[in-house]
Amino acid sequence: MDFSEIGKAIRAARKAKGLSQELAGSPLRMSRATISGIENGTVSEVGIRKVMALCDQLNLELVVRPREQKLLSWDEQLAENERLKLATLNATRTSAQRD
Repeated sequence: MDFSEIGKAIRAARKAKGLSQELAGSPLRMSRATISGIENGTVSEVGIRKVMALCDQLNLELVVRPREQKLLSWDEQLAENERLKLATLNATRTSAQRD
């Protein structure tokens, strides 16, 4: 998820609550321009605490989770398996040489 997707979710929640940008921002001491920038993904910088406070006010939740891994094709999986085998073999050889 990128910042523009977060902004779209914030805009949708704000509109669903019937709030203007000014009304959504005023309790948080955020200007209408800041709210607009967040919603459009054009604000140059905004602190995570501000975004979290805005989400909280709109009954949204920011969730951080690992990215979904892309599924590998058969050939990619075979190449990855071979790479892992070689890495394991090299690590074993290096360990044996130290002993």
